[in-house]
Amino acid sequence: MSYTHSITVKLAWADAVQRTREALAGQGFGILSEIDVRSTFEEKLGPDAADAVGDYVILGACNPGLASRALAGEPTLGALLPCNVVVRRALDASETTIDVIDPQTMVQLSDSAAVREVADDAEARLQKALALLGAAGTSSD
Repeated sequence: MSYTHSITVKLAWADAVQRTREALAGQGFGILSEIDVRSTFEEKLGPDAADAVGDYVILGACNPGLASRALAGEPTLGALLPCNVVVRRALDASETTIDVIDPQTMVQLSDSAAVREVADDAEARLQKALALLGAAGTSSD
């Protein structure tokens, strides 16, 4: 089972990160957290580990309305929030990949109708964000 939706864009690293933020914002998602995996690996594991992972950022995206509905339907769902969005690029690559969590994975963990509705809404919004990113010339999974 795949648990992400992905798109590969022909954008420079900084442009891909910025456009990902903008595409998510356009769908009502704010960024609650940002983890610079490359920087963390360099600090904790050294430059070889950082080079092996390449440029790699995890954005903790949240749409407050969706999160509120999901938590009302199932309070423990907070363990799966925020929705993680990964922007990654190997050091020698000319393209950047964006991976978003497939919200349908939540449905497989919950019997709640409210969670199913939120997952459907979140998936539609995340797919629209990826489609916006696709305007830059892409290949997707």
